[in-house]
Amino acid sequence: MDGALKENDISHVVEADKAHVWHHLTQHKPFETVDPRIIVEGKGMRVWDQNGKEYIDAVSGGVWTVNVGYGRESIADVVRDQLVTLNYFAGSAGSIPGAMFSEKLISKMPGMTRVYITNSGSEANEKAFKMVRQIAHKRYGGKKTKILYRDRDYHGSTLAAMSAGGQDERNMQYGPFAPDFVRVPHCMEYRKDEIGLGHVSGAEFGRAAADLIEDVILREGPDTVGALCLEPITAGGGVIEPPEGYWDRVREICDKYDILLHIDEVVCGLGRTGTWFGYQHYGIQPDFVTMAKGVASGYAAIACCVTTEKVFEMFKDNSDDVLNHFRDISTFGGCTAGPAAALENMRIIEDEGLLENTTKMGERMLGNLKALMDKHAVIGDVRGKGLFLGAELVKDRETKEPVSEKDIAAVVADCGAQGVIIGASNRSIPGRNNVLCFSPALIVTAEDVDRITDAVDNALAKVFG
Repeated sequence: MDGALKENDISHVVEADKAHVWHHLTQHKPFETVDPRIIVEGKGMRVWDQNGKEYIDAVSGGVWTVNVGYGRESIADVVRDQLVTLNYFAGSAGSIPGAMFSEKLISKMPGMTRVYITNSGSEANEKAFKMVRQIAHKRYGGKKTKILYRDRDYHGSTLAAMSAGGQDERNMQYGPFAPDFVRVPHCMEYRKDEIGLGHVSGAEFGRAAADLIEDVILREGPDTVGALCLEPITAGGGVIEPPEGYWDRVREICDKYDILLHIDEVVCGLGRTGTWFGYQHYGIQPDFVTMAKGVASGYAAIACCVTTEKVFEMFKDNSDDVLNHFRDISTFGGCTAGPAAALENMRIIEDEGLLENTTKMGERMLGNLKALMDKHAVIGDVRGKGLFLGAELVKDRETKEPVSEKDIAAVVADCGAQGVIIGASNRSIPGRNNVLCFSPALIVTAEDVDRITDAVDNALAKVFG
């Protein structure tokens, strides 16, 4: 670890952290007796903590973000240069990096034309929700305000995003939520009995799972439903790839009932699954695409709500109505560091062939995990696409009874002790927080992949015998 702080300096940092920092997703009571982990440096696939311990990071910054790896000087350089030239101006005006990034982004998204820049995934989803609601008032006499969302999906931590949240443990103690958000069933074939489709499989299951969305639309009334918001592959809800036939049927249903299709690519976007966006594996055309995490690989804050020209045209209006346009602003959407970093991030992905590497290394990691499944009966299912993979742990493969969240935490902790940081579903879905999650940076090598899965192998043997 280069440039490490002196022992007395890092001790001060730890004490300052314990005294003043409120960490995300963390119970601080244990910090009365133990120190929090502080990550002080990152390079490529590795990070170092305050004690100098080295880790290989198999979750891209903890939350699927650092897609091109740590220590990218070229991104830091373009951000520095841009900040000196122009650091900020409100998004009601344009900027050079904003225009150039938007053009580049749209070149990777056939059928999409407009980019609304904001600063977080939650906020990007809120923009889409607001657009849907405003369209309902402008075009449908105040009807079609309902937004459907899927069980197990996650769309953010603001109140409206939580209203569209399919992970009940994340929502506990934060209600009441916004009205007119309606849940549809998940499409997880491994647990198809939960949604009453235990008798079908494959493409038949995929279409049947999508038909359950139509059942909800008919129950609510098609004239009241404005949009359907889905992750292309469910992330924190268990790394669930929709089955064959599902997405085609979803698009058919949306077209049939004049419902806008909103795909939340906050996790999958910018290469995570081996294509620029997850939905592109399935040959469908969305009306909205939201994105955040990997857009600039965490080098600057940026998120986007991208729409078709058809959606954009709905907001063109020559009237004198005070709301004749999309009356919205994201203050820090005007920061130029975000699009500057995002543009360089996209160049790196292209020039270094990282989409191809994601596909190749994803196949290797999936193969390794399937080999572990043959070895460890506790692995009930392995699934995912590209470098976005999950392994579901169960007490019994026949009953599919999940292992405890405590056991999942023990596997994660043991991997950490081996110098490998992996992820896991936790405190999200009652009784179903039993999935190990893997999302290494798109630069991962074969040696890195093998080290990650070797650590999992060792941890499973230790925790489950």
